[in-house]
Amino acid sequence: MALASAVAAGRTSATEAMRAAIAAAKVDPFGAMALLDAELGLASAAAYDHAPDPTLPFLGVPTLAKDLGGPFAGIPMRAGSRTLADDVTADSDLARRFRASGLCLFGSTTAPEFGLALSSEPAMGPICRNPLDPTRTAGGSSGGAAAAVASGIVAIAHATDAGGSIRVPAACCGLVGLKPSRGGMPAGPGFGNYLGGIATELAVCRSVRDTAAAFAAFSGSARGPFPNPEMLGADTSSLRIGMLTDFGGRYAIDPARQAAIEAAGRSLECDGHQLIPLAWAEFDAMVTTSAQVFETIVSVNLAALFEAFSLDKSAAEPLTQAVIENGRAMGAMAVWKQLDQSVLVSHALWKMFDRVDVVLTPMLAGPPPLLGHFPNDHGDTTAHFDRMTAMAPLAALANIAGCPAITLPFGSDAAGLPVPVQLLAPMGGDLRLLMLAARLESEQRWTHRFPVAGLP
Repeated sequence: MALASAVAAGRTSATEAMRAAIAAAKVDPFGAMALLDAELGLASAAAYDHAPDPTLPFLGVPTLAKDLGGPFAGIPMRAGSRTLADDVTADSDLARRFRASGLCLFGSTTAPEFGLALSSEPAMGPICRNPLDPTRTAGGSSGGAAAAVASGIVAIAHATDAGGSIRVPAACCGLVGLKPSRGGMPAGPGFGNYLGGIATELAVCRSVRDTAAAFAAFSGSARGPFPNPEMLGADTSSLRIGMLTDFGGRYAIDPARQAAIEAAGRSLECDGHQLIPLAWAEFDAMVTTSAQVFETIVSVNLAALFEAFSLDKSAAEPLTQAVIENGRAMGAMAVWKQLDQSVLVSHALWKMFDRVDVVLTPMLAGPPPLLGHFPNDHGDTTAHFDRMTAMAPLAALANIAGCPAITLPFGSDAAGLPVPVQLLAPMGGDLRLLMLAARLESEQRWTHRFPVAGLP
């Protein structure tokens, strides 16, 4: 990372970088920040300046925790909700790896209440706006993280993904987002927020290089609850690339985002990879089932959370209240049936990977929606979850199947907004995805608009 290299070389210090990030966070015109703790950040930076270690991949680099996931000691996790107290707990296993890599935390980023939307507009505020077009969403549920990175407050920010929540905000804001293979990232010691294995954590970044560095620093030896995925070789000399260019008419896709897939396919074909056209009919049932399983797991988990901690449901947003009631009403056999279906989705995707090595798909159906596209003042959960699927039809598939998926911008549309692509691989194919993404990124079809605070 450029900022870490500058700190290691003495061209700036961790404290100077932190002061610049804090100054940018105090302005924050896009609602990226949920909480700012300047004292915490400066203390963390000073520790690295006192005993610098140039071998750390993110030496002295300021970063932010998502207000959902973790947890990170010293930073209360509110999950975008008035129902949670400002409790500060001990570091999770992942949080310890963040700190051990040299990252300096100084606050948290905006998320929708309990991560229930692909936009980050919690009723408690702030409303997170897309730095590339403030009338549009920065995505969700890691929208604040993406807005903070895209606007230059930080160069890397913690993010989580249970149904596209790393990849959708990255796609909205012109960033790189990797959802790792199931079992690849530490989930302890609590494990309770990982939604039966569909959720994972990592970060949103400005480059594939930084994403690869984060994956290398944070992944592996997760110590349950799933086995460590066996990593596939990173050799990308000649692969079979399955290419899906549209959603078969079931979901709309705008021409610019469709064209990005075709352009990425041509680039990979020029490298000697074989393109294998894929039809929407091969994905339709998997997408439908993935959406159903996601809704079931999220609803039951939220109902259980409110019961376990005796949270005040009346203080939650109307949409959240409806999701909780849905979860409470689900019978054990109905939930078990959905869990069975998730296994079949994973098996079906594995069968596709018998024919192809990687799948190239659109990430979003269109540009980031306008703010207000995911209202939280109603109880129509069916309409809400259908709207999420229509925005990113293939987002939840990777979560339900457990496979890795990465998104990156591959050009821009007429309005200057990013046109992202998505790559999926079999479980353990994370390094393969990073290598292919780096190849596509090398064409430099996207340029960040905002400089990183504190970068010399």
